[in-house]
Amino acid sequence: MKADKNKVVSVAYELHVDDGENGKVFYEKVTKDKPFEFLFGTVGLLPKFEAVLMGKSAGETFEVFIDFENGYGDYDESKRVVVPKSNFKEDGKKNKDIMKVGRVIPMQDDQGNQLRGEILKVDYKGIHMDFNPPLAGFDLYFSGEVVSVREADPEELEHGHVHGPGGHQH
Repeated sequence: MKADKNKVVSVAYELHVDDGENGKVFYEKVTKDKPFEFLFGTVGLLPKFEAVLMGKSAGETFEVFIDFENGYGDYDESKRVVVPKSNFKEDGKKNKDIMKVGRVIPMQDDQGNQLRGEILKVDYKGIHMDFNPPLAGFDLYFSGEVVSVREADPEELEHGHVHGPGGHQH
């Protein structure tokens, strides 16, 4: 079976990024025993990453370079903001467990869009957060192998994502 729209594709890969100073630097490794699974052709993957996998079968390898403009975009300083500490209260009390530097917190903007924010600093001004994607500004180098391709279940197609061990659980 070949990778195509509405198929569940599993891949193992290594991702290197170009940090602009040291050249290619290792960033992430996803192994065959715990592959990355996704529903091909749905929103969410980088188009160039998906394009290189189109038509590939289990056992086939791939390599792709994705420049920052076609990846996660340029780093945007305006996405670094100070959020009031009062936004981090639970039951009227400060939640100090959440307000830790390095912590990544799922949040929503005022239009209900899902965001992920990393806490950079906590001071008297509030919680300094970065809402840029972690790989914003980086060129990406993927190399890997297609582990498996299968038909998506009707429920996966309806929900628009993979279910099961490597996917989303309900």
